[in-house]
Amino acid sequence: MLQPEFQLPPLFDYFAVFLWALSGAIVGMHKRYDLAGVFVIALLAATGGSTLRDGLFLQTMPPVLTNAWYIIMTALATIAVGFFRDRIARMTLVDRVINAIDALGVPAFAVIGMQLSLAAGIPLPGVVLIGMVNGFGGGVLRDLMVGDTPVALKPGRFYVSAAFVVCVLFVVLVAVLGVNNSVAAWIIIALFVLIRVLSLRYDWRTQPILPPNGPQ
Repeated sequence: MLQPEFQLPPLFDYFAVFLWALSGAIVGMHKRYDLAGVFVIALLAATGGSTLRDGLFLQTMPPVLTNAWYIIMTALATIAVGFFRDRIARMTLVDRVINAIDALGVPAFAVIGMQLSLAAGIPLPGVVLIGMVNGFGGGVLRDLMVGDTPVALKPGRFYVSAAFVVCVLFVVLVAVLGVNNSVAAWIIIALFVLIRVLSLRYDWRTQPILPPNGPQ
């Protein structure tokens, strides 16, 4: 399998997997699933994006099958929620940490997906699509599995739209302007974080196409 030039530090990678698994485990806990059910939701949240990217689009072995630490991090997150379920449910810090790692993780993993797609010779629109799937796939699978509308599809602060903009920008920088992959990666990660911070600071929100009370 081709390796992208820009890669996450292993500790950041495992920390992100653990936190996203923790978020999935908390969702499963609130849905009153048993331990096995919570583990499944946690695994989907943590590895769904890379599994869709490799298994569906790039047709290579997903990292969850080749790196045992992905399963270990997911199991640790599930056990943590099982042991500390009451305390975790009341901790606002958990949500803040997950939001912070998400703001960094979505564009970072999107970049890795786009680099692998470019190396595979996929046309540029497909590169952007795979980047989006790599960034959001885990959260979408988690929400669908528990019967909720995916958070990424709901109106709110700029999220999917911001990711789409930075994915297109990465493709332009790398494939059109010839910017180094790592430089382009850090540019779009910083831009995505900036957009998220500004949207939270100034309460910028997307709006539903149809108003809540129907057509005006």
